[in-house]
Amino acid sequence: MREERYLVQIMQSGKIFQKREEDFCCEQCGFFVVGNGYTNHCPSCLYSKHVDVFPGDRLEPCGGLMKPTALEKGTALGKLTHVCVKCGFVRKNRVHEADSFETLLAVARKSAEQR
Repeated sequence: MREERYLVQIMQSGKIFQKREEDFCCEQCGFFVVGNGYTNHCPSCLYSKHVDVFPGDRLEPCGGLMKPTALEKGTALGKLTHVCVKCGFVRKNRVHEADSFETLLAVARKSAEQR
């Protein structure tokens, strides 16, 4: 039911991606993040927030923190897998040049250990 409502809203707007330049304070580590319209996770701890159905729409009511759980090749810098700690939703996001290399390594090590 909820998904149908969102799809109707997206179809009416004609957009699947909505660029939003928003600054935020990370709820996991407290780092202040200056958004560029494509920012979807904290570059310090790599946590994200479950707020979108489609990128930038802010229509997801869950609002749970999304934990970085894996790092894989995908784009030039790689992709992070985020899992919502509240509802279990999984989403992949691009790694950005500003992301902490040490934290990326820690995520990659941890995911390799769990395999």
